[in-house]
Amino acid sequence: MLIIPAIDLKDGACVRLRQGLMDDATVFSDDPVAMAAKWVEAGCRRLHLVDLNGAFEGQPVNGEVVTAIAKRYPNLPIQIGGGIRSLETIEHYVRAGVSYVIIGTKAVKQPEFVGEACRAFPGKVIVGLDAKDGFVATDGWAEVSSVQAVDLAKRFEADGVSAIVYTDIAKDGMMQGCNVEATVALAKASRIPVIASGGIHNIGDIQKLLDTNTPGIIGAITGRAIYEGTLDVAEAQALCDLKFKDE
Repeated sequence: MLIIPAIDLKDGACVRLRQGLMDDATVFSDDPVAMAAKWVEAGCRRLHLVDLNGAFEGQPVNGEVVTAIAKRYPNLPIQIGGGIRSLETIEHYVRAGVSYVIIGTKAVKQPEFVGEACRAFPGKVIVGLDAKDGFVATDGWAEVSSVQAVDLAKRFEADGVSAIVYTDIAKDGMMQGCNVEATVALAKASRIPVIASGGIHNIGDIQKLLDTNTPGIIGAITGRAIYEGTLDVAEAQALCDLKFKDE
């Protein structure tokens, strides 16, 4: 299981939101490239970038920062979400050196687009399912749909999606632990690998995910915890490596 540091971009700065609210943002750095360097030096093997402005506007806003990070670390897998709603945007990011693009809102509103994207960019597409009480939210979490996360995940099994990033909105940024039960349920219901997201606070939360012994959970995204120092990236990754080495 990978520990994946999150770099959320708002107006060119690195921030963290609470429960996805743009007006409840904490700025951690005005140099996202330097922040990426910090996590790379800590030993991370993948980065999770989010264009928060893009998620609300429906098109990339912080694309230049994403490109700068990708160019700085050409061998590091990077996944980017936020405002990815066209094949042209995906092509732009892939050309910039990004490994994976995360389709969120468009996956809910136009599920057929996911298959189209997977065919055009095989192995490059991740679906982001952000849920509130099990129902998927869209448009920067501003709207909650009537679609169940598990049902949508099953729909994408045949498309060739690389992974699903599953976030429980109620947990995100609150550092009260992720929704382990819902994450495990999603991983068991679908053949698509799942990346846990939202609410991770400390090493105990990582241990809880590992203790479920769910092969389908391949990563855990962490944001506020690593910025505020309640979770150490290197220590958490070492714990994951030890777990799978023992097995």
